[in-house]
Amino acid sequence: MSSGILLVDKPQGITSHDVVARTRKLAGTRRVGHAGTLDPMATGLLILGVNASTRLLTFVVGRDKEYVATIRLGQSTTTDDAEGDIVETANTDAVGAISDAAIADGISELTGDISQIPSSVSAIKVDGKRAYALVRAGETVELKSRPVTVSAFELLERRDAAGTIDLDVRVECSTGTYIRALARDLGTALGVGGHLTALRRTRIGPFDVANAPTLDDLDVAASLVAPADAASVLFPAIPLTESQAVDLGHGKRLDASALALPGEPGQDGLYAAVAPDRQLVGLVRITGGVAKSAVNFPADPTAVVPGGGAA
Repeated sequence: MSSGILLVDKPQGITSHDVVARTRKLAGTRRVGHAGTLDPMATGLLILGVNASTRLLTFVVGRDKEYVATIRLGQSTTTDDAEGDIVETANTDAVGAISDAAIADGISELTGDISQIPSSVSAIKVDGKRAYALVRAGETVELKSRPVTVSAFELLERRDAAGTIDLDVRVECSTGTYIRALARDLGTALGVGGHLTALRRTRIGPFDVANAPTLDDLDVAASLVAPADAASVLFPAIPLTESQAVDLGHGKRLDASALALPGEPGQDGLYAAVAPDRQLVGLVRITGGVAKSAVNFPADPTAVVPGGGAA
């Protein structure tokens, strides 16, 4: 099996590891990893790396993300989402009295650079153990707040029922942002509690769920995004000559002025170094006019048919 990146539309009710396990069988290799866990309740974009392309996942995880979600006001749960038990239900009249303006103000306060306390059932480690495991064991977990950026928090639709309000929202945020925590904090700010009832990840960095097959429809060979194509979406690409590709592959440093750099000449940063045969040589870091390999990428013995795509 060739190396590459896979975009998969994860269904509800299974874990991200379940998707990895199934893909390993389909791909015939154990070397499959994922970038950015989705809870079993959540659906949407999961990015997998196959074989050597697992090296690229590090550079996918930290990219900004987009979600569409449904927040239910009027009820709080143990997990801040629909998988937990309801621990508090607000007064029906109090919920019904919440105005559109109050919701808009609450959303505004949770937009931009904010400090967020993750859900206690998150995968964050506390003394070497996952927070959710400690909670399930009956321990009380108090996590520290952390800075996150919510670049967009948009209300798409409001639906009122007896004692609850459902809000369909779209969120663009930095990595490490918990949408469950946004639901909880919005409900707290409005005085009625809140939790998440639906979550779908629609984008990770430049990769969009519109280009991702469902798990049931996944054809690994046909859907693989070639390493060079994936890296060129994540970073500006440098087309190398054959001799430059050989030199970089051997760990030699190159004069950046001799490279066909995109954009402004001599600009420092990470670049995708691509050989004439469209093999990804690796990621190159340019500093002070010198280019050196940051991540080497082994040659793929078989050609990858580009697929999957990126937004």
